[in-house]
Amino acid sequence: MVLGGDAADGTGCVLGGQDAAMDGALAALYGRGDGKGQAGKERSAGLGASAPSVARWLGDIRTYFPSSVVQVMQRDAIDRLGLSTLLLEPEMLEAVEADVHLVGTLLSLNKAMPETTKETARAVVRKVVEDLEKRLATRTRATLTGALDRSARTNRPRHHDIDWNRTISANLKHYLPEYRTIVPERLVGYGRASRSVKKEVVLCIDQSGSMAASVVYASVFGAVLASMRSIDTRLVVFDTAVVDLTDQLDDPVDVLFGTQLGGGTDINRALAYCQSQITRPAETVMVLISDLYEGGIRHEMLKRVAAMKASGVQFVTLLALSDEGAPAYDREHAAALAALGAPAFACTPDLFPEVMAAAIEKRPIPIPDTV
Repeated sequence: MVLGGDAADGTGCVLGGQDAAMDGALAALYGRGDGKGQAGKERSAGLGASAPSVARWLGDIRTYFPSSVVQVMQRDAIDRLGLSTLLLEPEMLEAVEADVHLVGTLLSLNKAMPETTKETARAVVRKVVEDLEKRLATRTRATLTGALDRSARTNRPRHHDIDWNRTISANLKHYLPEYRTIVPERLVGYGRASRSVKKEVVLCIDQSGSMAASVVYASVFGAVLASMRSIDTRLVVFDTAVVDLTDQLDDPVDVLFGTQLGGGTDINRALAYCQSQITRPAETVMVLISDLYEGGIRHEMLKRVAAMKASGVQFVTLLALSDEGAPAYDREHAAALAALGAPAFACTPDLFPEVMAAAIEKRPIPIPDTV
C-alpha cells in the first residue's frame, strides 16, 4: 500500500485483490485527482453525491480497517467532502461506525433532521452513550464514593477507618521518646457518607459548536453523578440562552437532544443562573466547561466567580472534557480565572473522577502537566 498501486505512482507495482480495494477506499477520500489510474483512468477523490455510493464506501472501510481507523476516516469524510447532509438519511446512519464525534455532528444537525431519521439518530447516540457509561461509570462512582466518605471525618472510627496521617499529626505532643512511639489520645478517621445529600455538583456546559465532544462526555458524567444518592447534581447548558436540563438527567440521550450546538456564548448569564441555584455554597462544586470565549460581560463573569469562591464554592474550570486536549481558548480569561484561584485546564474523561474527588475533599486539583 505504501509503495503505491497505480502506474502513476512510479513504482511499477500494481495492487490486486483486497489491497486494490483498500487503496480505492483510501483514494476516494484522500486522492488528489492529479494522477492516472489503471487503463488510463483518472484517479480522483470523491464519493459521489448519492447516499448509496457513500453507504457502500462506509461498508468497505469497516471491512478493511479497524474501528479506530474507520472513525478517523468517517470524520475526515464529513470534514473534507461535506457529507453532513447525508447523515440525515436513516440508511446512512445505520452504516456508520458510531463515536463521540459522530454524536456531536448529529446533535449539530438535530434541528434539520427529518422525522424519519430522528429515531435512527437516537439509536446511534444511545449506543455511544451506553458504551461510555460502561467505561466510565464504575470508576467514577467508586472514586467519588471514597471522596465523600473521606470528607466526613469522625473521632470514633473503626480500626479500618482510621486516618493514620491525621491521627499522628493530631497526637504529636503525646510522643514518648523512651519508647520512640506516639500514644494517640484522639483518633481521627474517615466517616461513612450517609444516604442524605452531602454534596451539590453543578455542571455548567458551553454548547457552542467547538464544545461538541465535551457536551457528550459531560452529559454522561452528569447522569452518573445524578445516580449517586450522596450527590445532588444539576446540569445546565448555555449559549446566549440558558437551559436547565436537570430533570432529564435520568437519560443522558434526552439531555443531549435537549442541547443545541452552535450559536454565541454568554458565560456571565449562565453563571448568574447557576449562582442563583446554589443553596449550600460550602458543600457545592461548580464545574464550568467552556473555551471561555465570552460574548457577555467579562468583568461581571469574573466577579461572579470571585463571589462564588468567597462564599465557599469549589470552582473548577475545564477548557474541554474530551480526549483531544485543550481546544483554542481565550487565554486572557483563563489567566484571569487562575488569578482568582480557579485555574482553567483541559481534562480527559479518565481524569475527571479524580478532579471531582479532589474538589469534593477540598484538596488541590490534579491539573495535567500539559496545561
